[in-house]
Amino acid sequence: MTTPLDKPLRREVMLGEQAYTLTIDPTGLKLVEKGRRNGVDVRWADLVSGDAALAAALQASTADR
Repeated sequence: MTTPLDKPLRREVMLGEQAYTLTIDPTGLKLVEKGRRNGVDVRWADLVSGDAALAAALQASTADR
């Protein structure tokens, strides 16, 4: 039996030397560099339909850096 995802679940992930915060919630997931507000946001519907890579590329191309 699985537990329903009814509230956000946050975990820290180390990628190389950089810490990131991964948030998983009922609408999708978000990966953000620790200490920042903006990151990669992927909705579950995009992931299931195969549009996740396209959505991530679009966000990356329009992000303010």
